[in-house]
Amino acid sequence: MSDFAIRVEGIGKRYRIGLEEVQHETFGAAVGGWLRSPVSNFRRLRSLSSFSSNGDESDVIWALRDVSFNVNEGEAVGLIGRNGAGKSTLLKVLSRITPPSEGQVILNGRAASLLEVGTGFHPDLTGRENIYLNGSVLGMRRSEIARKYDEIVEFSGVEKFIDTPVKRYSSGMRVRLAFSVAAHLEPEVLLVDEVLAVGDAEFQRKCLGKMQDVAGHGRTVIFVSHNMPAITRLCPRSVLLENGRLVKDGPSEQIVAYYLSGGAQNAAVKVWEEAEAPGTAEIKLTSLSLVRENGQMASVVSVEDELHLRIGYRSYDTDLPLRCAARFYTQGACAFASVEPRETIRSKTGDYYSTVTIPPNLLSEGEYTVGVSLFASRGRKTHYVREDDLIAFQVMDPINGTSARGDYTEPFVGVMRPMLQWDIERA
Repeated sequence: MSDFAIRVEGIGKRYRIGLEEVQHETFGAAVGGWLRSPVSNFRRLRSLSSFSSNGDESDVIWALRDVSFNVNEGEAVGLIGRNGAGKSTLLKVLSRITPPSEGQVILNGRAASLLEVGTGFHPDLTGRENIYLNGSVLGMRRSEIARKYDEIVEFSGVEKFIDTPVKRYSSGMRVRLAFSVAAHLEPEVLLVDEVLAVGDAEFQRKCLGKMQDVAGHGRTVIFVSHNMPAITRLCPRSVLLENGRLVKDGPSEQIVAYYLSGGAQNAAVKVWEEAEAPGTAEIKLTSLSLVRENGQMASVVSVEDELHLRIGYRSYDTDLPLRCAARFYTQGACAFASVEPRETIRSKTGDYYSTVTIPPNLLSEGEYTVGVSLFASRGRKTHYVREDDLIAFQVMDPINGTSARGDYTEPFVGVMRPMLQWDIERA
């Protein structure tokens, strides 16, 4: 038997899109168009499933084009990319919801997909009845559903309302119940599309824990998400799609770093030409970089890494009083800021560097951006530079038991994760 679970060979998927309607400038032309509309509508409907051999039609778009990769048995692979990159289309092809326009997919074993949770729910049936209905739609046998029923209900957190018609559930409750059913499938291949976007924060943590359990029990998983910490935690390998094509395939840390940098060499460094540099006639930024202790650029780092933010700037004035500050943002808020403790005089013109050290085990997992200020605060405060979102980096927790989390495997809350000392004593 082959050791691969999924083989994708030159997959392509095309769709016909709508074009702008012709606008008639005269009444006669409008009447003529109305008379010809039955014929033109028939031709349009017939053209939806017919494509020219050269593929240069203006109303045809390729959602996927020449995508090839293999996934081994028991491997967890992340599928990442911007909206419209073709991720969901690829999962629909893999799950055989839609056929490919070219190429082929070979699956070894039973495949199940969590693409749109809630498919198959009937609003007039109770939660209990919908568990059996939805489980059957997803390919589970009645005996399998009965065996897992208590576990499904407990995971969903809607025990109190399980015999209430689903139409009286909130949207969040319906999603929780639907995901609970789908999450308890036991296929050889599991295809998951952005399930961590459902429910409240508590339920998202439970979803992530369930995905870790699935990935850790030898089942093959293809996982689509915009949650980069979840990708790097669950999937040792990732595939990056751009405009329907596979552009990167490799270790998740490298692929996520490339994706976060927008395809640039590194998201954690920025250099300005003098004419475009932020600043004033007195002083301008020249560079900003985040590096590890060994000097390597730090687009994707561990919570245990010591980081150094290096701010480069050029002074055009002598005897310039100056102070630097750095701000670190995540989740739409400032996680923390740091400022040079003393304002000093840059007595000569030329290039300077100020470096601030971020100790290990301070930042929590997530995506961060960095802002910088250059200012004088003696007397009247003067800002020469104040810029946000200059560089970006990703913080991961390898869950190896040596960070502040210890052997606790569930997600942490908060934007800080300091390594604090805990003592236990008997009263």
